[in-house]
Amino acid sequence: MDTRKPLDLLAVSIMGVLCFIWALQQVALKFTANDISPMLQIALRAGIATILVAITMRIKGESITFRDGTFYPGILTGTLFALEFLLIAEALRLTSASHVVVFLYTAPVFSALGLHWRIPEEKLQSLQWAGILLALAGIALTFLFRAENKLSILTINPSDTLLGDGLALLGGAAWGVATIAVRCSSLAGASACKTSIYYLTITFVVLLSAAFYSGQAKFNNNAVVWISLAFQAIIVSFVSFFGWLWLLKKYLASSLGAFSFLTPMLGVVLGNFLLNEPIESSFLLGAILVLTGISLVIGHNYLAKFFNSRNSLY
Repeated sequence: MDTRKPLDLLAVSIMGVLCFIWALQQVALKFTANDISPMLQIALRAGIATILVAITMRIKGESITFRDGTFYPGILTGTLFALEFLLIAEALRLTSASHVVVFLYTAPVFSALGLHWRIPEEKLQSLQWAGILLALAGIALTFLFRAENKLSILTINPSDTLLGDGLALLGGAAWGVATIAVRCSSLAGASACKTSIYYLTITFVVLLSAAFYSGQAKFNNNAVVWISLAFQAIIVSFVSFFGWLWLLKKYLASSLGAFSFLTPMLGVVLGNFLLNEPIESSFLLGAILVLTGISLVIGHNYLAKFFNSRNSLY
């Protein structure tokens, strides 16, 4: 019997903080881009977080062995996550943080589509299909009817912005495929620490190598860089990760998933407020459609239960 409960005030408060953290991470990467490249910062945060997770596993007495059948799925999943972060790093060089966070959070749409074909109990319902169509319409609107105005002081030109948006969308697709890989492999039964060790380690190796190879290893030793790096490694990659896992053990996943769509909304607001990124009318309308579609895809169970409970009253 599922003992997880609906969201209460504590869960809502924690989710609000987590959504803020997840939205702020892209803005922080963009804000510090002149002192440390996003690619190098993501690599370093993954390396630091790997050490923190390994220490946590040792304290918990959890084995770090790779002879439990998770090695090859772990390599595949870690590579997909590394690809996601590589695409994000490149996208942040070309487009605004608010665009990146919206397109990145299309991941639930891609994972829902993949799981629909792979796992019978994950078949999409009509409400979810409607959400996917809305999200696709929003993406098309954002790409096809964008204004020609400059999006931010860091944007080079509209064509670069279009490329950056496309890379962010591909990053969301990579995240979605990685979710499918976890769900459909032996990693589904592995601990969260074990799964995170794979993707953090591979992300560190791949992005650090890519940063030096592409000449994006700039690191200006100043307080802003260290504060941002500490935030990314400790708060984003470690604390928020385990906070999310704690919520998943206590509360209904469908409710938590529906709540998490606040992240891209906060990303748009924070990008506008902290980076002075103008919000195009076409992007705003497209983002609303995307976010509405995502909320339908990940929150359909919660909505169905809500309407069923209301119907039972009459």
